[in-house]
Amino acid sequence: MSLNSLNVDQGSVDSELIERAEPDFSRMDFSIRDWNLSRFSSIPFFLIHIAVIAVPFLVRIPLWTLWPISIFYFIGMFAVTGGYHRYFSHRTYKTSRGFQFALAFLAQATGQKGVLWWAAHHRHHHRHSDLPTDIHSPVKKGFWWSHWGWILSKDQDATRFDLVRDLARYGELRWLNKFYYVPSLSVLVLCCVAWGYVGLFVAATSVVLLWHGTFTINSLCHVFGTQRYKSYDTSRNNLWLALLTLGEGWHNNHHTYMHSTRQGFFWGEIDITYGILKILESLGLVWQLREPPLEKLNSRRL
Repeated sequence: MSLNSLNVDQGSVDSELIERAEPDFSRMDFSIRDWNLSRFSSIPFFLIHIAVIAVPFLVRIPLWTLWPISIFYFIGMFAVTGGYHRYFSHRTYKTSRGFQFALAFLAQATGQKGVLWWAAHHRHHHRHSDLPTDIHSPVKKGFWWSHWGWILSKDQDATRFDLVRDLARYGELRWLNKFYYVPSLSVLVLCCVAWGYVGLFVAATSVVLLWHGTFTINSLCHVFGTQRYKSYDTSRNNLWLALLTLGEGWHNNHHTYMHSTRQGFFWGEIDITYGILKILESLGLVWQLREPPLEKLNSRRL
């Protein structure tokens, strides 16, 4: 599958531009009816949240745990943004097969299901962004669904292999996708071996923070922020979310030209993930990072 085949058919969505130009909160359904939640996914999800909130009230958690939690968050968020998103979903740069596997393993350690599952669902989102068929549009289906409901729904359990044929040809990625819990459990075991019950808290807290950091792009970056370009959806640029997610908050930029490795198109648009990828490029681990064609995009400025 070529990257160009993932472009939204702009002509087919022109008629909906007025309807979805601004989110109407009065229409946003916050109900969990008809979500078809999976017990297999939902029970661990909520139990981990309860544990992270309750444990500090039950046992003493030393302050030094803030360091590994912060480090795990930083590494995990880069793996999601630089790996799951900019590499596997959009193929905005190239790397070796070995480093590709490392990116997938680290990203799956964040507990966001398999690499092929993630990339397939994200490609589907770009094809249908803010249309009724978008799997996690806050404008169409509400905040809670777009933030966490969709990822726990049985309706979204399956991997759309037809959308990731370019990735599914790698046997190691198919194996990781099938046993998506292996990386996160591996990190959990290592933390427990290193720090005992405190390590369990460190791993769980890191995962919860990474979940919600990532989910804010789906739930908030189509509602709060500014729009520089006509992107045929409600995607926004948001500095605070860019800082939280190492650069993913420049969402209107990204939806305007998703093939760019760099999402902060202009000076002052902080994109930490891109900075890390430039360092990795200097080390020969990645190459052919794509840049946005800013002159061509001027015609789409609002």
